[in-house]
Amino acid sequence: MIISVNWLKQLTDIDIPVSELATLIGARLVEIEEVIDLGFKYKDVVIAKVVTCEKLEGSDHLNVTKLDDGGKTPDIERDGAGLIQVVCGAPNVRAGILVAWLPPGSIVPETHGDAEPFVLGSRKLRGVMSNGMIASSRELGLTDEHDGILEIDKDLAPGESFAKAYELDDYLLDIENKSLTHRPDCFGVIGFAREVAAIQGKPFKTPDWLAGLTPDFGDRFGDVLTPQVAIDDPSLSARYQAVVLSESDGSVKSPLQMQTYLARVGVRPISAVVDVTNYLMLATGQPLHAFDYDKLVRVGGGKAEIHVRAGKDKEKLELLDGREIELDQGDIVIAAGETAIGLAGAMGGANTAIDDNTKNIIIESATFNLYNLRATQMRHGIFSEAITRFTKGQPADLTAPVLAEAVRLMANAGGKRVSDVAESYPAPVTPSTITISIEKINGVLGSTFTAEQVAQVLGNVEFETSVNGNLVSFTAPYWRADIHIDEDVIEEIGRLSGFDEITPTLPKRDFTAVRISHFDQIRADIRRSLVRAGANEVLTYSFVHGNDLLKAGQKPEDSYRITNSISPQLQYYRQTLTPSLLGAVHGNIKHGYDNFALFEVNKAHPRQHGMTDENVPAEADMLALVVASKKLDEGAPYYQAKKMLDYLGTSLGLDLMYVPFESESNYPAAAPFEYRRSAMVTDRKTDTSLGIVGEYKKSVVRGFKLPEYSAGFEIGSVPLLDAIQKLTSSYRPLSRYPSTERDVCFKVSQSIHYSQIVDSIEQALKVTDLESTILPVDIYQAEETDTKNITVRIRLTPHDRTLTSNEVSTVMTQVIAQVILVTDAVVV
Repeated sequence: MIISVNWLKQLTDIDIPVSELATLIGARLVEIEEVIDLGFKYKDVVIAKVVTCEKLEGSDHLNVTKLDDGGKTPDIERDGAGLIQVVCGAPNVRAGILVAWLPPGSIVPETHGDAEPFVLGSRKLRGVMSNGMIASSRELGLTDEHDGILEIDKDLAPGESFAKAYELDDYLLDIENKSLTHRPDCFGVIGFAREVAAIQGKPFKTPDWLAGLTPDFGDRFGDVLTPQVAIDDPSLSARYQAVVLSESDGSVKSPLQMQTYLARVGVRPISAVVDVTNYLMLATGQPLHAFDYDKLVRVGGGKAEIHVRAGKDKEKLELLDGREIELDQGDIVIAAGETAIGLAGAMGGANTAIDDNTKNIIIESATFNLYNLRATQMRHGIFSEAITRFTKGQPADLTAPVLAEAVRLMANAGGKRVSDVAESYPAPVTPSTITISIEKINGVLGSTFTAEQVAQVLGNVEFETSVNGNLVSFTAPYWRADIHIDEDVIEEIGRLSGFDEITPTLPKRDFTAVRISHFDQIRADIRRSLVRAGANEVLTYSFVHGNDLLKAGQKPEDSYRITNSISPQLQYYRQTLTPSLLGAVHGNIKHGYDNFALFEVNKAHPRQHGMTDENVPAEADMLALVVASKKLDEGAPYYQAKKMLDYLGTSLGLDLMYVPFESESNYPAAAPFEYRRSAMVTDRKTDTSLGIVGEYKKSVVRGFKLPEYSAGFEIGSVPLLDAIQKLTSSYRPLSRYPSTERDVCFKVSQSIHYSQIVDSIEQALKVTDLESTILPVDIYQAEETDTKNITVRIRLTPHDRTLTSNEVSTVMTQVIAQVILVTDAVVV
């Protein structure tokens, strides 16, 4: 955003150098990225009078002019009368007018800043010497017009500086406006000037035409049917006003002074009508829009009815830029009857565009739901000056004074108000008063202000203030909708006074470090364990695209949708961590990582968990991991994910067991997983259900472009903590006696799972005093058979003796008998 210092000076006194002003603004209001010396661009442009103008012999369009520059330009050829000869081909050049003359040696302003700026000289045209040039508006860098030269519209003396005459001896402040998102008033020069006055310690007075909430719209000159305005959904618009003007001449140009102020901040002047709307938007932050009234009536079936409503599915609208868009229910639409005629806050529709045949226009002044417009902005790629301001949340009370001033200014282009002001204002806002003790203000800021001083500080920015002993009451003006609580007021006092002016003092409190919670300690242990296992931790957004939810098999309606998302790609709160992790796999594969594991310890916000007491989505602490490899010769990926989860469980003291799914689960965490190749995870020691581990569905693999070798798990951090807290010490010293291993192969039905074999073995070993470990060796199933071979390795470790072969055989006989009893297995 560009702010003109000279425009600020029209509204408040600035008596410090621009460099100091920029520093002060940066410290107390907003960061300034660059200070641009605009005066340097126009320093050589001179006001000159065309004294004579004669056709150049042999040319059908060139004229030989003699200019009077008041004798101010040195070192230039003049005739006996002191006049300067310039050849000009503009059709509107003539004797008696004042022009902007660029002397030899000057740079054409339009090319200022180019790699090779155009430097003028003295040269012959058709054998006639021409000194410099008479500039058009485009050559001066003001507008796109190049059909003729710029005619000066002020009574000026020849030789005066063009820059001084039109206040172009200016400095421009290039503002980083992201930190002003909550301050719509500062997106207008008047609001910015108010802040500049206050940070200099000076009071500010808003122009009378803007301060009044019930302005005078002047006389009505005609009897056009006043439009009927209706806001169909008050959540979409707080206020909508419109008025009809007639006899506005679209060919009339706005005063050159206004054009220069528009041009210097990046808005191209077009016509008096358009320039007025842009000028008021830049001055106040309130955008306006104009419709062709007669086209609106025709589109509305002969009725002058305006509706503010939500877009409809599959509804189409052709915009002023020629694009046809498909509207969304989140868009706000201006409609004539049932037909959309504009995308509210963004761009008008082609069906009510103003053209050369327009006789009556409707000027719209309104405010719209900023969250809807932010989504509209992203959805349709519209980033105009108007929608930028609308997405900051314009106050409803601003619409009336700006509309009234537009009516007054458009009278200069012949515009006459021919209707009453149509309005819909469902819920007028009543300002609230905040009362704070001076002790609280000083206690928060660490300052020593008096009640009178803080009242003066905010009085400078037009807060209504009153002092009653040690209590100060503050009522914010209508343009400060961001003031709600005590701390908002206290922050303003500190900012405007200058936080750097507060004497720093050390806080008088205990600096004893806070002991880390058990939950945070467990999460730190989880991170260390998984990193030791070879996994890489990632941190992803808590928000996902709706398509990611669908690709993961989850339903978008089960997620909270964000109305003011920071990106079109981040529209929903995630239900689980897995979609975010899966979205990171393909990018790593593309970057050449063939075999890796990613994990995240973070929060999700599943909708079924409801809202908290503070009416915000409840959080679910989760842990998720995904393993991926482009190699396909490493067995089933399920076991790789299970191996990492087993390692984690062992490091935390848990004894994990895995129960196969019998059918598809509706649980969101289970949605991405293929239930036939997945299992529910439970801690055997505490009987605590933790989560799920398994391979992903084919549709998920395709949707996220995963390698075929992909699997993962997602478990709840809180259940994990609960299981750990329930544990009792099971410490046992390492045995001094040798272990013995035996491999056994069981032939079982294909319906028998590996976990059933393990459970049977563990049941048999419970009656012994031996420490045991059970490991899978092989699972084999021949084609077209209904049986499979499961081979396990059993390690037996005594703690009080060396086992004999007879003891080992006895134990193994008991194990085999238990497995046969439970699974009907055959030992092979």
